[in-house]
Amino acid sequence: MNSLLKTTGFLSFITMVFLNAFVDLGHKIIIQNTVFKVYDGSTQVILTAIVNGLILLPFILLFTPSGWLSDRFKKPTIMRWTAAGAVVLTLLITISYYLGWFQFAFAMTFMLAMQSTFYSPAKYGYIREIAGKNNLAMANSFVQSTTIVAILLGMFVFSVLFESMLTNHAITTETDIIKIIAPLGWILVLVSLIELYFAFQLPDIEHPTNKKAFNWQRYRTGRSLHNNLRLIRADSVIWLSIIG
Repeated sequence: MNSLLKTTGFLSFITMVFLNAFVDLGHKIIIQNTVFKVYDGSTQVILTAIVNGLILLPFILLFTPSGWLSDRFKKPTIMRWTAAGAVVLTLLITISYYLGWFQFAFAMTFMLAMQSTFYSPAKYGYIREIAGKNNLAMANSFVQSTTIVAILLGMFVFSVLFESMLTNHAITTETDIIKIIAPLGWILVLVSLIELYFAFQLPDIEHPTNKKAFNWQRYRTGRSLHNNLRLIRADSVIWLSIIG
């Protein structure tokens, strides 16, 4: 464990993993809690399902190109670009909070998920690069544990802050709510900026060898996605890990 923690860039990598998950969860909690405050019954169920769908959809649609980019370019470069994208997205989200644009903020859930879609293959590919084969299992454990902690802490922090900011306020619409909790957006921006800083601390370890052009024809027709899903289904361990 000590050798892994002393590896150049590993702590920066783990910190970045934590911050990325924290931001993603923070915005989702704000949107989801707003839905819970304003709607009930079937409308609440439908909107919650849409939020979850907006998070899942980019992973389905961009599964193939995100993996290709991770193999085609240096993984730290991909993570730096996605971290920069997170800064831009959180700024737009914060602006939408202050302006009371709930529908825009709701849709930005999809954009944050898209950012994570391009970030994830680079993240998991970089684990092997930075940890090496001997420490791969331990590094994976670090990443998974860090992600779980970030999710739980994000749920706690943003739920508590969300409720405390709404105390003693009369609210009737989504616009009322997100205008009141708008300062929470600056937490998302700050965390994204810190994530970007740590992204630039990651060392370039391996140079990509994949020079193949992306096959747009296979992607447009869905053959690439079908083939990738078939390969995943063929490995029961991977498939069960994905579906939980």
